[in-house]
Amino acid sequence: MLPEEPRKLMKTEQLSRFAGFGIGLASLFTENVLAHPCIVLRRQCQVNYHARHYHLTPFTVINIMYSFNKTQGPRALWKGMGSTFIVQGVTLGAEGLISEFTPLPREVSHKWNPKQIGEHLLLKSLTYMVAMPFYSASLIETVQSEIIRDNTGILECVKEGIGRVIGMGVPHSKRLLPLFSLIFPTVLHGVLHYIISSIIQKFVLLILKRKTYNSHVAESTSPVQSMLDAYFPELIANFAASLCSDVILYPLETVLHRLHIQGTRTIIDNTDLGYEVLPINTQYEGMRDCINTIKQEEGMLGFYKGFGAVIIQYTLHAAVLQITKIIYSTLLQNSV
Repeated sequence: MLPEEPRKLMKTEQLSRFAGFGIGLASLFTENVLAHPCIVLRRQCQVNYHARHYHLTPFTVINIMYSFNKTQGPRALWKGMGSTFIVQGVTLGAEGLISEFTPLPREVSHKWNPKQIGEHLLLKSLTYMVAMPFYSASLIETVQSEIIRDNTGILECVKEGIGRVIGMGVPHSKRLLPLFSLIFPTVLHGVLHYIISSIIQKFVLLILKRKTYNSHVAESTSPVQSMLDAYFPELIANFAASLCSDVILYPLETVLHRLHIQGTRTIIDNTDLGYEVLPINTQYEGMRDCINTIKQEEGMLGFYKGFGAVIIQYTLHAAVLQITKIIYSTLLQNSV
């Protein structure tokens, strides 16, 4: 039999490891599953050039979500979730393979130099290029109306992505932009998103760790607080990084999604009414033309259509982080 004190310590350590796993899982679940209806609606609003209502606030977004759910059922807000996981898998796989067969580094060391940064960003750029046709197919799955949608399999995204590369698959219109003309906006958005989120993450983490260190020096910290400090700063930094990069690059994302969806014969839901469907019949010649057309026809706020969904998405994420923190603190206090 172990003495009382070591046994208690072992129990706390086990709970700490289990809770750390649970916290990470809750964060992943929020980012990839709970947030999906917000991503679906945000994308539908972004590509809907017909829309008179821009849904810039959470209140109108919740209203339109309710309408879609009422007319089409819950599937209307969860469509294309499997394909988003496939795109993430393709991205991770492509990055791993490219770094394996080239000298391009996956990670940047602490003693970095401009050459290493350049090579790392080149790896990211090549990765986004490889994932681009699958991202395009996934985008179509998330915005295509459930009313006219066939029950596609989970690997439909892979089939459509490969079909887009070799010029086969679902017939597209003449307005479809060739993949090479989508490379620049796709890589630009991906690399900028990565740079902004990396800088914000490191900056927030540095502030939080310094704050934690100062509080530890100033006063004795409880075991519960020490364990919270081991997990939560990184989650908060990731949250802040993702939020800032999504907000800053929202106009560019709107342009990117319009270019990807053009000419794909996609039918979307009417985000003004909450019922009926609309075709996508844009005729942008490229990125610059898309930016100028949105500015002229929809105004500067046209770049922010569906922004209310981002507010809901990150409010949900913050709430889940806070609830997880409270549960974790309570469990630890009971065990200490």
